[in-house]
Amino acid sequence: MRSIAFLLPGQGSQSPGMATRLYAHDEVFAAAMDEFFTALGDSGRRLRADWLSADPDLPMDHVLRSQPLLFAVDHAYARLLRSWGLAPAALLGHSMGEVAAAVLAGILDFTEAARLVWWRCERLVDAPAGGMLAVAASADAVRPHLRGQVVVGGVNAPKQTIVAGPRHTLDEVARSLRADGVTVAAVPSQTPFHSPALDGSVPAAREAFARITRRPPAVPVVSCYTGAPLSDAEAMDPDYWAPQPARPVLFWPALETLLASGDHVLVETGPGQVLTRLARRHPAVRAGRSRVVPLAPARPGEEVATLLAARDALAAAEASAVGG
Repeated sequence: MRSIAFLLPGQGSQSPGMATRLYAHDEVFAAAMDEFFTALGDSGRRLRADWLSADPDLPMDHVLRSQPLLFAVDHAYARLLRSWGLAPAALLGHSMGEVAAAVLAGILDFTEAARLVWWRCERLVDAPAGGMLAVAASADAVRPHLRGQVVVGGVNAPKQTIVAGPRHTLDEVARSLRADGVTVAAVPSQTPFHSPALDGSVPAAREAFARITRRPPAVPVVSCYTGAPLSDAEAMDPDYWAPQPARPVLFWPALETLLASGDHVLVETGPGQVLTRLARRHPAVRAGRSRVVPLAPARPGEEVATLLAARDALAAAEASAVGG
């Protein structure tokens, strides 16, 4: 019987207007979002107004928009699923999605985590200008092109590698890869996440995590930073959480660990379908042993219709499991 696992997306899954139609349609989702905005006080009120505005003050890819809203939207989608009576047997968060996963697993308190996310984003505003690139090649094939502080920032699939770093050097790496015939696309971000360019943010974040509540996970979490199940000791350790914006994301190794534990219905619990597309490449999904259900459309516009289709698909999967 397939267990349900939540896949919680991170940087690169955001887009202007994401989840705003669902916010206007669903009371549970709206209440979860409002709880987030309330936790941030005046900053939350401004963030909400900007999120809902047709003419926002900051673009969605700015660190003060993408990161806190990804955390909030991931969490709100998960709350909506739980209101349907669907509880995950495992959680796998990508980048910021792992912080949302930590709240859902009971490791972090929601209000404390929300405020810490905002606090950290405010400090990352002054990070070096940079970004990330999605490269259609393996990490080993990409490494000869890297230079300076540009590094492998993520392993999303066997031939889907993220490179990240400061803008000027990142552009040089992109030109080198394209000259070698490698397909390269920008990941929506104005910040060089998952690169050493953000190492300077770690000491203060370590102190901040040390001050908030941390508990062992009540729901299993597969770490996107080790590719292995998150241990109780890691969950309690500020030194696990603080370096995350500067450490590479190992989504594919984490997904392999999750699917090696058994067959799953993988529910992308957040905006977009980035993780859905990646997970559908896995042999267990291609063979039909596991399946993927996205809750949101690939781009904003059909949130309600996509959610209703996902609900039907999940109900059918549950009925099939019971019947089997």
